[in-house]
Amino acid sequence: MFQGSPGERTVDLSETRKVQTHGRRSRGPAAVPALTILCHPEVGRIGDRLLLNELLRGRQDLLSRQHPEFTAPGQLSGQPLADLYLSREPLRFSATKGGVRLEFDPGRAPVSAQGTPLQGIGDFSQAELARGVVLELSQRVVLLLHWFTVRSDQGQAAGPRLGMAGDSAAVQQLRNDIRGVADLQVPVLLRGETGTGKELAAQAIHSNSPRRDGPFITVNLGSITPSLAVAELFGAARGAYTGAVRDQQGYFQRAHGGTIFLDEVGEAPSEVQVMLLRVLETGEIQPLGKQAPCKVDVRVVAATDSDLESRARCGEFREPLIHRLSGYVIWLPPLRHRRDDIGRLLLHFLGQELERVDESHRLKGSPNSSRPWLPASLVARLAGHDWPGNIRQLRNVARQLVIGSRGLDALQISPPVQRLLQESAKGQPRASQEPAAPKPVPKPRRKPSQVSQAELVAALSANRWDLKATAAQLQISRPSLYRLIESCPQTRLAEQLQADEIKACYRECQGDLEAMVDKLKVSKAALRRRMRAMGLNPGKSKSDNQQRARGDR
Repeated sequence: MFQGSPGERTVDLSETRKVQTHGRRSRGPAAVPALTILCHPEVGRIGDRLLLNELLRGRQDLLSRQHPEFTAPGQLSGQPLADLYLSREPLRFSATKGGVRLEFDPGRAPVSAQGTPLQGIGDFSQAELARGVVLELSQRVVLLLHWFTVRSDQGQAAGPRLGMAGDSAAVQQLRNDIRGVADLQVPVLLRGETGTGKELAAQAIHSNSPRRDGPFITVNLGSITPSLAVAELFGAARGAYTGAVRDQQGYFQRAHGGTIFLDEVGEAPSEVQVMLLRVLETGEIQPLGKQAPCKVDVRVVAATDSDLESRARCGEFREPLIHRLSGYVIWLPPLRHRRDDIGRLLLHFLGQELERVDESHRLKGSPNSSRPWLPASLVARLAGHDWPGNIRQLRNVARQLVIGSRGLDALQISPPVQRLLQESAKGQPRASQEPAAPKPVPKPRRKPSQVSQAELVAALSANRWDLKATAAQLQISRPSLYRLIESCPQTRLAEQLQADEIKACYRECQGDLEAMVDKLKVSKAALRRRMRAMGLNPGKSKSDNQQRARGDR
């Protein structure tokens, strides 16, 4: 029996004559085989879908240049593949006891599956369909053979997209989850792997809530120094700590009447966890150095890629805080479990990057060209990658491709992308069968006392003072890493740098942030924050920043 996504009714294609006959109503959403266009010379066709309904009736589904019609999500009518380079002789899809079989005349046009040319026949197992089978037709069109969840509203007009690209069943469910909770006042906890778009989901919740006209404040708890975290989040009175020359508003006060997004909430220091629990329970914050608490009207949306339950068992995270944050939990799917969105997302990111380099016309070429700007072979390779960095990684690859192909008539693979795809080819495909409530794999933890100063310095240097990567390598939490850096005479935090030292380094490095990181040996993100606070905005011109560094303005 084929397995669909969690909670879906599965269909045994070896007994399809017993399914969907005599007009019987389905007991629930069913996962059925489908083909989604990942690449097409006419880029507007990318994302169109064909359900292989004939397989459910025990018959073959035929696919050729002229038949049948692929439809865009939310549309009732569509059009065939209609590329002149495709064969009129159909590909024949049929159900087998163990999966789906593809048969065709190998003398007509080449067909590849997962990068391997087929010789007239291909058998695809249950696990391969669960992962998604990448088919390349005549080196022109790329299709994904996969499961798709058919719901009762299939074919109706699509609802608001909430700023999210994609139309897979997984992203449709994500939009439904956001719409269902956006107008409520409960806290929301966004869970899922890094790079899956948790901040975008948080923005969608805020933008579709009654608080949409209020502020939306983003705070990355993993990048705040523990010693300053309480003051930055909840505010501080004048004189509460060294350097506090005036009353300071915290992020919660700035978010009054709106939404605060707490990214990487699993990295919150223990003292911050206590105060977060209080504000969630009472709506009150306690600014540092003030005697009386103050009320705030703030909705909390938090996000994490950590296994909070495992960290709670280890005493690193407060279990009551998990329950308070989890007023409503939304799991964001990894990109490998919405593989039919890769074509749509790639097209979206390519369009953004082409606009930046003033080459938007690349996506408007003739669909009948013998050499489209977007090569099918490249898209097929990208679709087969498992994307451990998820959407963020795909966006970065799109940027690499566009910049590396500026001025060229066809998109070409840059060396970094080539290495990425070669590493992917060495791995084994994995089926996307997740439990109903997937959890990240627990990360092993060490005690900070087990990390020597020499190991700390070596890890920071190896990761170019990226604190998240260093903490992962040392297998300690981010707050523990901050404490180790503060206690080690060979290391320091960006907050400990003197303003004159930053200005002098800026002049010496001519505004090159990467060079400043190497010289000052501090976190790039934290150094950027210090520079912006001093008026040395990395986004400004070098001459403007150099004037500011000299104190001229």
